Amino acid sequence: MTIDWRYTVQDGLGILSVAGHLGPDAVRRFSGAVGWALARGTGPVVVDLTELRGWSAEGQLAITDAARRLVAAGRALELAAIPADGSLVPTGDCPPIPVHADLTAALAAARPTGPHAGPGDEDGERQEWRTTGWPQGEDAGRSARRPPSPYLSNC
Repeated sequence: MTIDWRYTVQDGLGILSVAGHLGPDAVRRFSGAVGWALARGTGPVVVDLTELRGWSAEGQLAITDAARRLVAAGRALELAAIPADGSLVPTGDCPPIPVHADLTAALAAARPTGPHAGPGDEDGERQEWRTTGWPQGEDAGRSARRPPSPYLSNC
């Protein structure tokens, strides 16, 4: 089982939406999506896990690796709507990863102020890239999910 992803940039903020199961077979694809985000933006990246059906320990470690890569590039990573188990495998060398109950809360917290145009964000124009398996349309694939526990384990 693998993942599909969509990366959207607007107003200096990147949103990497992930669907499927982030297990051992999907880690390389997720890492590639993070590389895509690194090459096409300059601001913080919110990883939207609303459509993620689950993740393994390897998938969780891929999230912490993504946080390290983004911080090394001068960018931040925030998580939205983690899977219902509400856990994230901590590692000792991981930068802080803010975790939000849903995408709306993450966007409110992560939205940069002032002009932050960068690659893929010319003049505040919305840009979007996706895997071929990602549904077309603004809200395609959105489903109602139970909010995660407010007691989250973080790096």
